Amino acid sequence: MSTHYPKKRSRVKRAHKFGFRARMSTTNGRKTINRKRRVGRSVNVREQQ
Repeated sequence: MSTHYPKKRSRVKRAHKFGFRARMSTTNGRKTINRKRRVGRSVNVREQQ
């Protein structure tokens, strides 16, 4: 039996898709960030996987 490894996620691809700059580039992304800020989250850091 061979060992099964989890998916290797690229942090660069993830940042381009879900990162702060990707959110700020669209209207709905800005709404998302403002919604998280209203709840009290700090959104200027990398989000966890």
